[in-house]
Amino acid sequence: METVRFYERQGLLPKPPRTTSGYRLFPADAVRRLGFIRRAQELGFSLREIRELLSLRVSPRGSRAEIRKRAEAKISDVEAKIKTLESMEKALRKVTTSCTGCGPITEYPILESMDREEG
Repeated sequence: METVRFYERQGLLPKPPRTTSGYRLFPADAVRRLGFIRRAQELGFSLREIRELLSLRVSPRGSRAEIRKRAEAKISDVEAKIKTLESMEKALRKVTTSCTGCGPITEYPILESMDREEG
């Protein structure tokens, strides 16, 4: 429930009406919007980007081309992250291969590699 309140504070969900006893009544649209937010986050969109997508969805100025452009930009972000992760993996494999797991901790190749700058 705290997540729902957070989304309300972020402007992603409107505050639902309350009953006379104070219970919040969520319309079906709110449930649908929550699903949209969750799926968009799973695809890597930030809350700011999700807010923009939701605005485009209801805006008369919103277009399929604009939404596609944003999805393509997200693909580029994902590809850049993959390259970074592959580079990290390569560096970690290199330092773990150089470590036998034996010897004094003061001469531990993995920790030593983090001490020095390599470009």
